[in-house]
Amino acid sequence: MNIIQVYKQFPTQADCIKHLEKVRWNNEPVCPYCKSKKQTSFKTGNRYKCNGCNTSYSVTVQTIFHKTKCDLQKWFLAISLVLNAKKGLSARQLARDIEVTKDTAWYMLMRIRKAFKEYGDLLEGIIEADETYIGGKNKNRHKDKKTEGGQGRGGDDKTPVVGVLQRDGKVRAQKVKDVTRKTLHGVIKQHVAPGSMIMTDEWKSYNGLALLYGHQAVKHAMGEYVNGACHTNTLEGFWSLLKRGVIGQFHFVTAKHLNKYIDEFCFRYNNRDNKAIFSDVILKAVTI
Repeated sequence: MNIIQVYKQFPTQADCIKHLEKVRWNNEPVCPYCKSKKQTSFKTGNRYKCNGCNTSYSVTVQTIFHKTKCDLQKWFLAISLVLNAKKGLSARQLARDIEVTKDTAWYMLMRIRKAFKEYGDLLEGIIEADETYIGGKNKNRHKDKKTEGGQGRGGDDKTPVVGVLQRDGKVRAQKVKDVTRKTLHGVIKQHVAPGSMIMTDEWKSYNGLALLYGHQAVKHAMGEYVNGACHTNTLEGFWSLLKRGVIGQFHFVTAKHLNKYIDEFCFRYNNRDNKAIFSDVILKAVTI
């Protein structure tokens, strides 16, 4: 779904509301507060009065569009633009594209990312596991802002992120407080089915995975990046996309909101071949 298609399919606010009502209620309004189907339509405003709990509501209640003052067509355009931006879309760019303020664009993006959150089955088969760090490069900082151990796994000013990726499948990633054995094993157990084959580098925190999984490691420190089927190159490619987005689009992401940005990149990657991705996001947006 590109912006031309959005304009053609949803030219007015009424068309957008009609589509949401079909997706959420199958054109049979249900009160989001008491679940009653007995309602009276308002003459204007696309709202309903529940005859059960005596409250009024619209299709946007308890969705990412709740209490928005922005036209739904702009929301649909924003969703389309974010889905088609492989390396992300900054709030300032979105603000220019749909003619809203920067703060409104940021608010919309954070709501849209909420709909990108995925909860699925455990990954299985051949799994790549790796960690990366989000933060500026030490060599690019001013002299008075350089930190000790700012590269590699060092640097207190960087946020560690751990990911697991199923070959030819989906990726899951999240920020973590550290890359100790307890933390990494916890993330892997959370997302990977027992008995799967885990491919990692030689980082010592991955030791002990063989108790629940098959485990192979490549020795990056010795210049080994592929050993038969053992490598983490696919996940490294995902890290490249994530970092290009942070560096080239957002420039700076706080640790507080980092997981929401990671969810966005994971969702886009996991649905890279999904032709109905726009429809799926609209469905998630009204059912979260």
